[in-house]
Amino acid sequence: MRPFTLYLLLFILLSTGIVKSQVSAKDTSLVLEELFDRLVDNYNDSDRIRINDSIRIILDGYARSDTVFTHRFTNLRYLGQILSPDSLLKIITWNLVLENEPGRYFCYFIRKQLTGKENMIYRLSVSYNENKVKTDTIYGESNWYGALYYDLKPYIVDNKRCWVLLGIDYGNSFISRKIIEVLSFSPEDSIVFGRKWFASGGDIKYRDVFEYASNAMMSLRFRSDNSIVFDHLVPFTASHKGERQYYGPDYSFDAYNYENGLWKLTINVDARDQ
Repeated sequence: MRPFTLYLLLFILLSTGIVKSQVSAKDTSLVLEELFDRLVDNYNDSDRIRINDSIRIILDGYARSDTVFTHRFTNLRYLGQILSPDSLLKIITWNLVLENEPGRYFCYFIRKQLTGKENMIYRLSVSYNENKVKTDTIYGESNWYGALYYDLKPYIVDNKRCWVLLGIDYGNSFISRKIIEVLSFSPEDSIVFGRKWFASGGDIKYRDVFEYASNAMMSLRFRSDNSIVFDHLVPFTASHKGERQYYGPDYSFDAYNYENGLWKLTINVDARDQ
């Protein structure tokens, strides 16, 4: 598709505010690819914000489309798209990096209704926050800490459906965070982040958060429906104990295993696939 055609299509999409049926998913994907490329290559904050506004308008229409649970963009490396194995929840997320002010996270939680009603859409956006993500409290839509979620699994506990999410947070300049989160919905259909479910060191946490140096890499993944495995983090030197910006993996692994209604921490596990 020629650049002029891309911009013409973008004008149509922005004018209507939705992805019209006559515009193909392929064309929409090309427009988004162009916009995300411009978002990465442009160094002017005001231009980045305008480009991101265009992305939000297109994805807002996409989130409300009939095909959001059956379609996936295949060429957008900067857009997170995950669908739960039960096909009842889809998460679309991305982040906006800015030079002169904190960046922002954008996230759509799209919840399929079992009664044939329209999907419920939750639009979350928040600026980067250098503060710690708490492990002893519940968060909601209004005080969401912000993260990019990259995997999830569904569970039913006490006849209530919830999803365990794995995410990453780049909101601190010196510390990266990996997060194990629990998402559910209240009887009033409000988003609830957190469940007192993770047993570690005598405490039971609402989520677990792993902090480490921004120039290090940490793995956090589901090994099975009942196991979450991750790198064990240690300080680079003994003198840096407790200073999370100097932590990284030591090539051993820990895990949360689901046992007797709790996710229980186990230190030093065999991380090979079973």
